[in-house]
Amino acid sequence: MNPIPPYPGRHLPRPSMLSGAALLLCATLLLAISGCETDQPASVAATTLDPPAVTTSIATTATSISTSSAATPTVDPYADQALIDHIEWTVAIDGPRLLVFPTPAGRNTTFPGSEDRAWQEVLAQSAAADTPGMRDQFVCHWHWARMVAPNKPSWNLEPWRPALDYQAIVQAGCNPGGPER
Repeated sequence: MNPIPPYPGRHLPRPSMLSGAALLLCATLLLAISGCETDQPASVAATTLDPPAVTTSIATTATSISTSSAATPTVDPYADQALIDHIEWTVAIDGPRLLVFPTPAGRNTTFPGSEDRAWQEVLAQSAAADTPGMRDQFVCHWHWARMVAPNKPSWNLEPWRPALDYQAIVQAGCNPGGPER
């Protein structure tokens, strides 16, 4: 059977959807088969909400489709730049709130461990931020808010929110204990 070459107007499945679905299926099967070392049941371990590690880029033309994976940087391109511009403590209807204003470097870096360096920059500006649950709220914003709302001026962290585990904070949209008011 000869494959039919793609041509303009022909609808083919999007490679990003196929590769993402295949990757998720393979990861789920691998975890289920391997009996991985975790304290969580296999069904929970396979559905963790860690941020995606690989970005897939799609380039299309009328005659070809190619995909490439962005590699994790091995050298921090923002090593000499601040990741947090400034912070500001305010009081909202529910209590104190820390507004964290990332720099352009903080919004764009994908270097592994950069969230730890950024959190240290927050603590250097205000040691009062080091309360239960605040770091996990920050990491949630670092990984998820940068994707969902990349131009949001500040990330708002509240020390009065319940100190839950990271997965519960992600499931609560980075705001455990209720919506931001």
